[in-house]
Amino acid sequence: MRLSDLQSKEIVNTIDGRNIGTIIDVKIDERTGSILSFVVEPTNKKMLSFLNRGEDKEVSWQNIERIGEDVILVRMN
Repeated sequence: MRLSDLQSKEIVNTIDGRNIGTIIDVKIDERTGSILSFVVEPTNKKMLSFLNRGEDKEVSWQNIERIGEDVILVRMN
């Protein structure tokens, strides 16, 4: 799977069913090459992105429950 494939998927929280947003970046461990986390742009930020700088969320790889065909399910409090 490529990063571009992941970026087209919505991220949904399994705890409350809310759409968290979409992936805009990935943090990788330089030593091992493994994914540490996804940087996610909130869904509501896209319309006024110039006003909401710095509100991106980080989703740890450990919080990912399943990567599906259309969505990525995560467990976040």
